[in-house]
Amino acid sequence: MAASGIRDVVIALYDDIQLLDVAGPVDVFDTVGKITGRGAYRVVTASLGGRDVITSSRVRIGVTADLARIAEPPHTLLVVGGWGAEAAARDEELLGHLRRLADGAQRVASVCTGAFLLGAVGLLDGRRATTHWSRCAQLAESYPNTRVEPDAIFVRDGRIMTAAGVTSGIDLALALVEEDHDADLARAVGKALVVFLRRPGGQSQFSAWTQVRRVGDNTLRDLLDHIAANLTDDLSVPAMARRAGMSERHFARKFTRAVGTSPGRYVERARVEAARALLESGADSVETVARHCGFGTSETMRRMFLREIGVPPGAYRDRFHATGILSAV
Repeated sequence: MAASGIRDVVIALYDDIQLLDVAGPVDVFDTVGKITGRGAYRVVTASLGGRDVITSSRVRIGVTADLARIAEPPHTLLVVGGWGAEAAARDEELLGHLRRLADGAQRVASVCTGAFLLGAVGLLDGRRATTHWSRCAQLAESYPNTRVEPDAIFVRDGRIMTAAGVTSGIDLALALVEEDHDADLARAVGKALVVFLRRPGGQSQFSAWTQVRRVGDNTLRDLLDHIAANLTDDLSVPAMARRAGMSERHFARKFTRAVGTSPGRYVERARVEAARALLESGADSVETVARHCGFGTSETMRRMFLREIGVPPGAYRDRFHATGILSAV
């Protein structure tokens, strides 16, 4: 950090990045200065050769620095993601500069698929990390020494921080502001940007239906359709195994291998997903929603909500339905 107390933030850019991965954190850091009336962060966007970059939405970003000409490691190095991340993670020149700057940075962070670049330079070895929900399995496969947490909005492991998809870069930046200053300032920034200081739960933009793998087995596809339409049925492993015409052991193994999660966890997530929709759009009591979604009791639903989303059902409805703000931010 500079003697003036201003923290230098270098944001590494490349072609086909996601515009929001950059704009979200930049606006958070800029808003700190607007609120306090003094400089708190000096943000530098940098690319190879200092060239402007074209985002995946075809918006050109004017870059302010050449990565090769940044001699001193910044306080914070931030690597963003996007459709170009896969190619960028193979660019040895880019990776070399990231490795050099990361070595001396007080903290290194990524947004979305920027985690793949951190993995490529060895920063995720033996660490916990996350990325966009749709790429978590690929991150785990690409870097087997990394413990990938697919439901996290962001993960901190030592000086390394990784955020989930797109808008979670805002959550990450707010957490950095809170760490550097205090929760009151971070909350004020969140209020100015009309976002929560801490959104409840994990990557709630994905649902039980979109996070599973494409299932080719007709029997399992029929079973998944049955689960979605009959959440109040007996959906225990023995009952589902009987419906599928398999032994319990064979069914559990085949389901987990094909779907990517255990039968019990899938049913739990499906019920939570259905309950979320009812809580967001309806006026039924928590007890009624619990019955309609197959939980049996409101206490069972409460436990499942805390495990899957991080907040109890009543608080979820109050925060999203009453204010008119839905969970898919």
